[in-house]
This record gives sequence, C-alpha cells and structure tokens, in this order.
Amino acid sequence: MKFSNTISFENTYATKLKEICETCSPTSFSDSEILLKNYDLGLELGMDKVFLDSQECLDIFSGCVVSDSSVPISQAYSGHQYGNFNPQMGDGRAILLGEINKKDIQLKGSGQTPYSKRGDGKSALGPVLREYVISEFMHKINIPTTRSLFALKTNENVFREKEIPGGLLTRVAKSHIRIGTFEYVSHFSSNNLMPLADYSIERHYQNLANTNNKYLSLFAAICDSQSHLISKWMSVGFVHGVMNTDNMTISGETIDFGPCAFMDIYNPEIYYSSIDRHGRYSYKNQPAIMVWNLTKLAECFIPLAGKTKDDAVKNLTEVINLTMPTYQEYFYKEMSKKFGISKIDNEIISLIDEFLKILKSNSLDFTVAFRDLSKYHSKKITLNESIFEKAKTFQKWYQSFCNIECIQSIPCKEISIKMDKQNPCYIPRNHIIENAIEEAINGDMSEIYKMNEYLKNPYEEQDISKEYYYPTKEGERYVTYCGT
Repeated sequence: MKFSNTISFENTYATKLKEICETCSPTSFSDSEILLKNYDLGLELGMDKVFLDSQECLDIFSGCVVSDSSVPISQAYSGHQYGNFNPQMGDGRAILLGEINKKDIQLKGSGQTPYSKRGDGKSALGPVLREYVISEFMHKINIPTTRSLFALKTNENVFREKEIPGGLLTRVAKSHIRIGTFEYVSHFSSNNLMPLADYSIERHYQNLANTNNKYLSLFAAICDSQSHLISKWMSVGFVHGVMNTDNMTISGETIDFGPCAFMDIYNPEIYYSSIDRHGRYSYKNQPAIMVWNLTKLAECFIPLAGKTKDDAVKNLTEVINLTMPTYQEYFYKEMSKKFGISKIDNEIISLIDEFLKILKSNSLDFTVAFRDLSKYHSKKITLNESIFEKAKTFQKWYQSFCNIECIQSIPCKEISIKMDKQNPCYIPRNHIIENAIEEAINGDMSEIYKMNEYLKNPYEEQDISKEYYYPTKEGERYVTYCGT
C-alpha cells in the first residue's frame, strides 16, 4: 500500500446519489484535541504517521478545514423506530467527508446538518469515547463493525440535561447505507431505487452484478450478512439496544453504539436502553427483530425483485422464510466454536442449549463461564475454583460434553486452546466503561487508555486487576442512554 502524508477523498455517494443527500460543511472546532488516535486503522487507509500526527490532520478531522478533494454531505434516510415509521430522518449530527480506499470517512458530532431539525448536531464526549472503545473491541473479536479513527475533545460544552464536554468521532465504515436508506427512497424518491440498489451492489456485493435477478440476489445477500452479524452478537452476549431500521447497515456491519451493552449474568430477557421500555430489543429478541427489519427492507425491493408485483412478493417471501433458519445455522456454528467443536449436529445443538440453561438457572456470568469451562477441562482449576461450583447439573452436563466423539478424540489441552481463541476473557464490562468515561469527562483519561490497551488482546489474560475480568457484584440493572 502506498502511504501518504496528505489526504485524498473520493465522493461516489455524493456524485451518484446526490438526490438523497445534502451538501453541508462541518462545524469548526478550533480548540479541539485528539484524545484517541487509531494508528493501525490510519495505516490501513493509507495515512502515514507523519500525517496522522500533523496539524493538517487535526484541522480536517476537527472540521476546521475541508479538504479540496472532499464533498461533505449528510445522508437522507427514514427509519422504523421501536416499530413506528419515521419517514424523514437523516444524518442530524454526522457529515460524510467522502471515501478513502473504498471506506466511508464520517465526522460524527460535527454540528448541524439539513436533517438536524431542532438539534445542535453535536455530540457529548462520553458517547464518542464509548463508541471508540467498543467498536474497536468488536473489530478485535472479529465482529463486523464500523470502526473509529479518532476521538476528539472539542473543548466546547454541549447542553443536554446539563452542560457537559463535547466530543467528535471519526467513524470509518464500508458504507453508511442503511435499511432506512432504502425506506427513504421507496417513500420519497422511487426513481432512485434502482440507482441505490446498483450502487449497493457496486460497494458491497460486486459478485452479484451479472447474476439473474440481481436485485433479489442483493436482498438475499443482505439477509445473509445480517444473519451472520446477529449470530456474532449473540455469541458474545452483545445487546445492541436500538435495532431500528435506520441503525442497521446493508453491509452487515455493526453501527451506532449509543445504548449498547454486554450481558454479564446470562439472562435472555435482558435489555439495557432507558428508552426501550418494553424490551423490544432485548438480547433474546435480536434475531426476530432482524427478520422484522428485513421484512421492511423487502417491501422496498418489491419493484425490483420480480417481473410482476406478485412475482416479487413471492420471491422475497421465500428469502425471508429462509432467514431465521440461516441465522440459527450461523448461531450454532459460532457457539460450537466456543466449545472447541468444529461440527454441528443435533447432539451438539442439544449440548449448547443445555449449557445455556445451566447458565440461566444458576445466574452465571456468560463470559466467565466459557473461560472457566476451558480451565476446568484442561485441569487448570478444580470445580470448586470455578464458576460452576454450585451448579447442580453441571457435572452431568460436563460428562455428556466429554463423551462427544470429537471431544474424546482430541487432547483436553488442545480443546482448551481452541476455546480460548474463541472466548474473550475481557469485554467492555458495563461498570468499568461507565467509570472510565466518567473519569475522562472529569479530565482523567487513564482508565480509557487502559481499557483501550487491554481490549487489544481480549483473549489473553493479562497482568491487570481481576475487576476487569469479572462482572460487578452490584444487583441493580445497568441502564444505557442513546447519547444524542
């Protein structure tokens, strides 16, 4: 890759889909400072260290300077929010600067846009730091995700419930095309439906360009990528918290980390968002909501997916009906790897289901349980030293686990090594990240820096306090907020 000490944007969305976006410039934050800088991601984008450390870089990503090659835009989209359709939404606090190496570069919290309505378009520092840490952790554990290049402190306060420090995030994505983007076009700009679909194929699914009924194939590919993504979420206890159609990308990347959280004690009913009053987006509901969202996308594809409307509906329904079975196949593949198992059959599925029942009935921590199972299997710890000490049915389950042919045929140590490569011992524990953000807002970034470092190697136990490994002992339900 050729590295550069300057920067050059492409602007394919702004030029090819100009009817569903608005040009606008970011707010200038002249006194800002970069708190977190992602050198690895910068290098992947072709930016060398000289540029990343330069005043020019700070000027561009604090909104003070618009690069000559950039056509900054905010994107239009609609969205089903908690089941209710909001037709006119769009980037109310984000501006897309353009693309570098086929990746979107977006400033999030960069001030008012044509879609801001009554909002200031800015972001508080807390949500910026939260998204940086969690999105980069998701990348480290191989979950498709948008990523974070910079987290800036603008040194300008924003007004929410009270006056708090402002922040600005540079977000990198395969694209920011959402299910809600198709909903917007379907509702307001149907002449752009085919161009948007063609552009989506060009950006994400180029292998479909010459297939028969390429738009039906595009829809099927989006369903597949969403099924794969949600299975990954479920395998690590990730609860997104706001699975509105405007927060789900057609590329299959995780986006928008406002009210997300990681499950501590295994509880399928758990949800965290303060505005999700009925648990619509609880952990257990995420697969069903995925299908619901994709059904809304299918409605947008009716003009594209068949020779007649009836034909299109039939074709799309067939794809939708396959989506949940596809998700379940992905889910059990992900879960089997957590046990060091590389195959799936009914015996393995039953084993996985029984293990999850043990976790639920004994209120055991989801993350620690898999690490302790690995240690127990390799005889690094005794049962009394494990999380399963008081779980009455664990020993019976464990005997069934040991009797599986693929487990019997491999030495215990090898199984444990496989497990440890799939099960992080560190996640962004809810109480830890909240404490770190609170300290950062008060001027002390040390805990954020520490989290960012140990989460770079989440599968290896490190010489740090056990408080980073275990969940909080507090009994209160953790509550998250969207941060807008």
